[in-house]
Amino acid sequence: MAAGFETINLHPQLKQAIDALGFKSMTPIQQRVLQFTLAGHDAIGRAQTGTGKTAAFLISIINDLLNNPIQQQRYRGEPRALILAPTRELAIQIEQDAKELTKFTELNVLTLVGGVDFDKQKKQLDQHAIDIIVATPGRLIDFTEQKEIWLDQIEFLVIDEADRLLDMGFIPSVKKIVRFASRKEQRQTLMFSATFSYDVLNLARQWLCEPVTVEIEPEKKTNADVEQRVYVVSKQDKYKLLKEILSKEPIEKVVIFANRRDQVRKIYDQLKKDNYAVVMLSGEISQDKRLKMLDQFKSGKHHIMIATDVAGRGIHVDGVSHVINYTLPEQSDDYVHRIGRTGRAGAQGVSISFLSEDDAFYLPDIEKAIGQKLPLTRLDGYC
Repeated sequence: MAAGFETINLHPQLKQAIDALGFKSMTPIQQRVLQFTLAGHDAIGRAQTGTGKTAAFLISIINDLLNNPIQQQRYRGEPRALILAPTRELAIQIEQDAKELTKFTELNVLTLVGGVDFDKQKKQLDQHAIDIIVATPGRLIDFTEQKEIWLDQIEFLVIDEADRLLDMGFIPSVKKIVRFASRKEQRQTLMFSATFSYDVLNLARQWLCEPVTVEIEPEKKTNADVEQRVYVVSKQDKYKLLKEILSKEPIEKVVIFANRRDQVRKIYDQLKKDNYAVVMLSGEISQDKRLKMLDQFKSGKHHIMIATDVAGRGIHVDGVSHVINYTLPEQSDDYVHRIGRTGRAGAQGVSISFLSEDDAFYLPDIEKAIGQKLPLTRLDGYC
């Protein structure tokens, strides 16, 4: 039985925000990790996206900052807490969650990500003392090297999706940031990762002090509320099949995944030409435009989003009824993340994967990772 938030001793202003969000009971990761982090322990947690880990570390930070207000004068550019994330989208998602949880407080949250005007972000630093900074590594280094941000007073450091930071080659940057930060004995450090590889555990040893380890196994790698279909289709017929699915399926919102930016761009251009209301998320688009497109998709103004895997992690959009894998992902973990965009919060979802001669190579690893065989459907006229 999941315990309710009333069973833990939280600051009244934080409790008010949790109540306003309608959170009643804690998720398994929250229940396991908060008993240690609220008591001041460092922690390393293994949990997938969508398990409530973001709220777990934000509750720890916010509760501590509220219970221990700084009495002396605050200086510009000296945050009390730092959260590092591998992608801009995830950083912005964390910022939104942080703003909801600090709604009834005077704590200030700032996000520093690449692709947004540097001077615009710098001006935000001038407005008031910043309590929590959410950042991607590259942009944060720009600010620290230009002596706009000082990390030597931080009381909290959170490293989110450590495995993804490793995969994306950010670890040298993160090491640099940790060197700028207060000593590990003087701060509380939390680290989260979907996998506990040797490299992740080695970094945890360097950066954390006697951490508590919390592991949450997904009950099943893929959600039982997601119906998974695989259609065998020749490469040249994929777009024709996509249009047929878009016209016949009861789609509320759909995310179409492709592996590369050029594939995303091509599908986007074709659908636009055919008068579909569509947005795209990939690394080639400026951050401002990506945020605008994401908002249009979230609000339902456009109901089709085409994305690379950068959008598969950390983005939570309500009401996604379908996910389409236009190309099967090269990494089996990405398949799990992709189809996790649908079937959320008890709703039913549909995942449709296109299997052409180019994709077949990745299917055995995906089936092994999810622990089940995927039924293949051969459609008349498509193979």
